[in-house]
Amino acid sequence: MTFDSFKKSIDSVEPPKGIDTRLRALWYDGKGDWHMAHTIAQDINTTDGSWIHAYLHRKEGDEGNAAYWYRRAGKRFPDITLDEEWKALVEEFL
Repeated sequence: MTFDSFKKSIDSVEPPKGIDTRLRALWYDGKGDWHMAHTIAQDINTTDGSWIHAYLHRKEGDEGNAAYWYRRAGKRFPDITLDEEWKALVEEFL
């Protein structure tokens, strides 16, 4: 799957079959369902999950909580747009 095909899949009702949990969380976020994305991300107990969790809290506007999750992920607080970070996350996990 490419980034473009993943992004186009957001127009579908269901996420693509076979994608992993990280991409599933990002798919729901791409659809505008922050709460579902967050629910999924909370159950990804890896540094990847922490990165997604950080991004989601940054998107929510909770920079303090986001900073905590970026530290857990071993990442610096980004200076790119949310759209750029979403793309970076998706490309990382594809």
